[in-house]
Amino acid sequence: MIIVLPIWMLTVVPGFAAGPLAVATVEQQVKPETFVADALIEAVHQATLAAETTGRIKQILFDVDDVVAQGDVLLRFTDKEQQAGLARAEAGQKEALARLAQAQAEYRRIKSVFARKLVAKSALDKSSADLKAAEQRVKAAEADLKKARQQLEYTVVRAPYAGIVVKRHVNVGERVRPGTPLMTGFSLDRLRATTSVPQSIVAAVRRHGEVSISVDHVDPVISKDITVYPYADAASHNFTVRAELSSVPDGFYPGMFAKAYFVIGEKPRLLVPARAVVHRSEVTAVYVVDAQGQVGFRAVRIGQSFADDTASEAVEVLAGLDAGEQVALNPVKAGVLLKTQRTR
Repeated sequence: MIIVLPIWMLTVVPGFAAGPLAVATVEQQVKPETFVADALIEAVHQATLAAETTGRIKQILFDVDDVVAQGDVLLRFTDKEQQAGLARAEAGQKEALARLAQAQAEYRRIKSVFARKLVAKSALDKSSADLKAAEQRVKAAEADLKKARQQLEYTVVRAPYAGIVVKRHVNVGERVRPGTPLMTGFSLDRLRATTSVPQSIVAAVRRHGEVSISVDHVDPVISKDITVYPYADAASHNFTVRAELSSVPDGFYPGMFAKAYFVIGEKPRLLVPARAVVHRSEVTAVYVVDAQGQVGFRAVRIGQSFADDTASEAVEVLAGLDAGEQVALNPVKAGVLLKTQRTR
């Protein structure tokens, strides 16, 4: 949602030696209402690769914090056992093909003899059954060969996608078996934020479907790709919400703490330009200018800030001002004018 700030109604107060004093009229406007929740940045693609065959680690080509491209070789296993299995499977396939050729020739011969009524029907049936069995043995041998080739491929572990290695679980020389963790990594190309919201606002979160994810010192990212889990946590009664980030700016990394600002509705707010607000010790205040041009110093309680594409910023005033009043846009000049008024 793009927030459009008003064009402040500027007025100039004359008769000030240091120059005219620009003021803005305090206005009430309808702005988005948000709910803020703590969030965790996660990688969409993150995985721990595990061994899929038995072997000993022969070579490790990448380590923690290394950047890998999709398809890069991460580790290699010893493959003598797999090579032997492949040779055995290839031999089995050749034997099955030879026996199939023999069965085909025998079937043609018996069929020809049977046509001349020189053998019984049972001989033809047996030859046909032998041929079908030979064909099935070829299929089984081809499956064994495919499995043996796959086992050999498992001795070379490749990166499933481009990313960064974050943990290495094995060392060169270790013997592994299927299921042994090898490396953990994630991709920075796609990130998401995971948080939870109370059941009182989950309907509004689903309805508006928009959240802003903010990390310290990094521009926030707007997400409209929100997934709300269809059940609440039994202990906290909160719903888990997952937001896919539309972009990944520099400074966003998996595991970081973030703030999630959910749009849950709209409400009227009293706004003043941010440059009109001053901080004096522990007091937050504005300089109010009345209809006669008299300046007053008034403490206020402020709330949320709003900014638009032009980089202008407005601040919500929760207490201390009313709509229609005017505030000075240059607090320094207003302060000088206030002192001048007191000395008269």
